[in-house]
Amino acid sequence: MDNLATTWVGATAKQISRAVRRGDTTATQVVADHLEQIAISDPAIAAFRVVRAGEAIAEAEKVDDQEDLGNLPLAGVPVAVKENTPVAGLPTWHGSAAARSAVAEEDHEVVRRLRGAGAVVVGVTRMPEMGLWATTDGVEEPTRNPWALERTPGGSSGGSAAAVAAGLVPIAQGNDGLGSVRIPAACCGLVGLKPGRDVIPCDLGLDGWFGLTENGVLATTVADAALGFSVMAGRAPVKLVQPGRLRVGVSLRSPVAGVRPDQPNREAVATASKLLVGVGHDTVTADPPYSTAVGLAGLATWFACAYREADAAGLDVRSLQPRTRRHVALGKFVWRRGWVRQQQRDAWREKSIRFFADSGIDVLLTPALATAPPPADGHAGGSWRRNMQVNMAYAPYAAPWNIAGLPAIVVPVGLRPDGLPLAVQLVGPPDSEVLLLEIAGQLEVANPWPRHAFV
Repeated sequence: MDNLATTWVGATAKQISRAVRRGDTTATQVVADHLEQIAISDPAIAAFRVVRAGEAIAEAEKVDDQEDLGNLPLAGVPVAVKENTPVAGLPTWHGSAAARSAVAEEDHEVVRRLRGAGAVVVGVTRMPEMGLWATTDGVEEPTRNPWALERTPGGSSGGSAAAVAAGLVPIAQGNDGLGSVRIPAACCGLVGLKPGRDVIPCDLGLDGWFGLTENGVLATTVADAALGFSVMAGRAPVKLVQPGRLRVGVSLRSPVAGVRPDQPNREAVATASKLLVGVGHDTVTADPPYSTAVGLAGLATWFACAYREADAAGLDVRSLQPRTRRHVALGKFVWRRGWVRQQQRDAWREKSIRFFADSGIDVLLTPALATAPPPADGHAGGSWRRNMQVNMAYAPYAAPWNIAGLPAIVVPVGLRPDGLPLAVQLVGPPDSEVLLLEIAGQLEVANPWPRHAFV
């Protein structure tokens, strides 16, 4: 922590907003502190595509000029926004210059809500090309994991996760189409919430990847995740309480055949299970009804997302990375043959909801990852086949719950023997976002985690 710029770097969003509202500090001071920390640390991490230094200070001054800060739950809180989410006055990069769209004339609705709550957007964070991959790197440089610079922070919201884990912002927006908030949260030791369908406005790209994509939040504490979720969902701040006795299903089964979690990830689930029993819940073995048909439908949908987004944006496919070109080509193939159907996704959603009812469980506990985060380098220029192998081998647990449209959260549970974070995933039925946050809060109290890896 020798490189900390000031005491406000590393503070939680709740601590910052409370201090600004009380007049103990100013939004301008808080934002200046974080911009200084970004200048110190981001050259090693490459979390940000663009830092809005001058604009952020000007916006912080406007927050300070408001007469009544009492109704601003994020007063003066620096936030980062993923680069596929329109921010007025900036291009929307989508992970590469080849996929970049024009300068946005207005903010995306979630950005508008963050700013309306008093938050200050200090910059937009990097993602892999078109958000397709679970590693965040481009042809220029990879984004690095603050816990181990040679490792990836995950993807596709890898820049947002790296920024929060390094203390460059207390919370960040991300979005999750097949795990893109939860995978980086697990890689970087953060709380990462993907809400269920239609809880937070999405409206990204053509149709949000057939409705699979949801905007979510990355934070170092459950309280901050709840605060960010409340603001983006347009709700009053969530008040978390102790949930009653729950029945928790526990599963190590991977959705991808032949992939098994390594020993540290199995131990993470065992640790979380014991902690949940310790706070009064019951645990039972309950494996979701994954099937080859669901897996193939998920793959075809992933491919088709790439093709349809590229086609709708009029992208020159030849300018894209080799791995992305192959993904787009496969997407064109499966889409034109009618292999991607809404009925498949609807059937899995219904089956997933029945799984909770039939098994009698309130929530499901799974690993967040199967292995350690892979190396940071070499993916953007690598082959499609190699990228697919890496993605599916280390991060198989997230995607089914996007297809089902169910809420899910990743929660840290400690560190691997190599010092990288460990995490678990909790999944719930529709409208269980607050319950998932409450259970995550119980895990946090019972087993606090290191909040930052300062660089």
